[in-house]
Amino acid sequence: MIQQYKEAIEKSNIVSKTDINGIITFVNDEFCKISGYTRAELLGKNHNIVRDPSVPSSNFKLLWDTIKNKQTYKSTVKNRKKDGTVFYVNTTVIPILDKNGDIEEFIAIRYDVTKEVILKKELEKKELELKQLNKDLEKKVQKQTSQLRELNKTLELRVQEEVGKNEEKQKIMFWQSRLASLGQMLANVAHQWRQPLTQLNLNIYNMKQSSQKDEKDEVIHFYNESKNVIQNMSSTIDDFTNFFKPDKQKKYFDVTQSIKESLGILEQVIVKEQITITLDCDNITLLGIPNELSQVIINIIQNSKDAFNDNKIIEKKILIKSKMIKQFASIEIQDNAGGVKNEILDKVFEPYFTTKHSSSGTGLGLFMSKMICEQDFNGTINLINHDDGILTTIKIPLEG
Repeated sequence: MIQQYKEAIEKSNIVSKTDINGIITFVNDEFCKISGYTRAELLGKNHNIVRDPSVPSSNFKLLWDTIKNKQTYKSTVKNRKKDGTVFYVNTTVIPILDKNGDIEEFIAIRYDVTKEVILKKELEKKELELKQLNKDLEKKVQKQTSQLRELNKTLELRVQEEVGKNEEKQKIMFWQSRLASLGQMLANVAHQWRQPLTQLNLNIYNMKQSSQKDEKDEVIHFYNESKNVIQNMSSTIDDFTNFFKPDKQKKYFDVTQSIKESLGILEQVIVKEQITITLDCDNITLLGIPNELSQVIINIIQNSKDAFNDNKIIEKKILIKSKMIKQFASIEIQDNAGGVKNEILDKVFEPYFTTKHSSSGTGLGLFMSKMICEQDFNGTINLINHDDGILTTIKIPLEG
């Protein structure tokens, strides 16, 4: 049975024996196979024949100190084959004692762990590489983060600059629009005053004639008539002055009244152009700036007037309707001026876009109308071709 145990150990393990000086006295086939040496090349040689030069001498000192003290030594040992190839073995060295308790020889039992050690070293290497990669990535992230912060600061400054430029551009466009509107208003004042001035001239002439004939009653009549004309002219100036007052205080106002005030300002233009205006308005009260809504109405009617002339429309009609739809006030202005081409319909609210000759418009009217509806009233304005003209729809929340 002892022989069977011996054979089992020798066939499954790498076994060698040395004397007390480390000279090999026995090796099994497994030892020869892993080391690459023959049994004849090994027997009688010092066991350091398979020692790898890179192993520190302190390791072997510990080995000898342990086994000479009659203790068992266990470790994973790096060895070198005959062809110079490295192999690793888990090694157990046991001192064999005689009957007196003295060391007679040493027996070493090993098993090959080369694959495991190499795999472990590869894993350790990969782990170090990953740690280094992680450090590199951290540095890159920190660098990129720093660059992004700087870029963010730069972008913030650029955004602020662009916002400032856009605000300045909008101010310029606003004042251009106001100046264009002022030009239109001055033309309307001229229309409003042309007939009264003619009437005043005639009255002064009649007063002169009556005074020469000593017709006192006629003089008083023409005087009173002239006085009424002057009062009407003064009222016209007040209307236009009030329209352009920089009053931005919101208040509740009647939509129908605001529409009528717009038509009053355009009265002479409407009469001269022979435009028929039909009103179909519900009683609606809004919170906002009445003059701003009036400016939108005037811009739209002025556009219709120009379209009537451009398209040579004889029977000119504009229908203005206002009604409440749920929580919104809806104002619809529909003309029969022929409409516009579908391909440019989406562009009419763009600043400086105009279908008119450059001498006839700035292209800011509808743009400013859109800004007023959206920014001052939190509403919308939309244009579509409808029947034989344009339908403009303004929707404004009742609560402002």
